[in-house]
Amino acid sequence: MADLVTTPDTEHPGLLGLLPRRLRGFALLARFDRPVGWWLLFWPGAWAVALAGGAFTHWPLLVWLLIGSIAMRGAGCVYNDIVDRDLDAQVVRTRTRPIPSGLVSVRAAWVWLAALCLVGLIVLVQLRPLAAGVAVASLAPVAAYPFMKRITWWPQAWLGIVFSWAALVGWVEVTGGFGIALLLLYAGAIAWVVGYDTIYALQDREDDALIGVRSSALRLGRHVRAGVVLFYGLAVALWALAIWQVRADPLAPVALLPAAWHLAWQALTLKPDDGGGALHRFRANRFTGLLVFLACVVVGT
Repeated sequence: MADLVTTPDTEHPGLLGLLPRRLRGFALLARFDRPVGWWLLFWPGAWAVALAGGAFTHWPLLVWLLIGSIAMRGAGCVYNDIVDRDLDAQVVRTRTRPIPSGLVSVRAAWVWLAALCLVGLIVLVQLRPLAAGVAVASLAPVAAYPFMKRITWWPQAWLGIVFSWAALVGWVEVTGGFGIALLLLYAGAIAWVVGYDTIYALQDREDDALIGVRSSALRLGRHVRAGVVLFYGLAVALWALAIWQVRADPLAPVALLPAAWHLAWQALTLKPDDGGGALHRFRANRFTGLLVFLACVVVGT
């Protein structure tokens, strides 16, 4: 763990390294240097659109969901960093973030947050009223999320509620309502988020324990791998049930086998004390999301 917790949380790869220092601070604040977050927020919405039968007929919706994911994930990161600025200053991995390092002021961060939310508003007006209402309803759990790590050992479950919300929006936009398949898909996405964010939380176990921040990685202790196996297994089971609701064919859930294999690889080879390996497995969930999307496309069309 020692080599991981000393790795800065902000890096300047690629084009971000060419930006002026001030602009780079805003880009880093919205995590534009870490696109994995966009994909993890986007995929549940894409799954819902595909499973509802809209992968091809509603392809512009997928584009809008991606744009919204980039903007609102950035806004969420900015808000999280504003709330957590004191905690971030105490953790080696996060003390170099723009706000605790002084690169971006709190006032400027609020302005940047408002600008990103305006982009989200542009996406919002593309939706039908019911789907737009569902999207707006996400603001409450999003606002509460940064405080969860202070009051519960399972902030990852709350993150699952937030990061899976696009599934509700995508399904309602395509079908005009809710359904059992959607609820199962959404519940499976939450279990998936708990699994991969537990892996991510392994980075900060030592610092979190010192400053009193709670996480599923700390709660599970030496049973982290078993916990991730449990949550990933639950996710696959719920996704299979969602697929069965759409197509009651014994072969339909087979479409999930590649995603199930990929999650099994993550969980069964996870070494909690291997920080680099844990981070690699967390990032691999971009590919997991793609595999589940392809399964939903096959079944939904």
